[in-house]
Amino acid sequence: MTLRQPHQDAFLAAGDAARIRQVLAACSDLLSWAEANCGPQFTSAAQQTAEAAGFSRAPGALAGEVNLAIDTLDFSHAGRRTR
Repeated sequence: MTLRQPHQDAFLAAGDAARIRQVLAACSDLLSWAEANCGPQFTSAAQQTAEAAGFSRAPGALAGEVNLAIDTLDFSHAGRRTR
């Protein structure tokens, strides 16, 4: 088995997409909780993590990207069967 290349589309089974969404929603909840309860050290760590991933360093950028990923799963086109 070879890994899918970045330019190749990925097709996920509904159960797989649901699992990914569930994990992303848990990450979103955790990020929101940590932002509210962990102070400036967390904010700095989240900004550094976002920047290392190629996202904006703006406060909340990492949480925004997680929420965008959830939206991508929720609003992407349904796959077509070729049979």
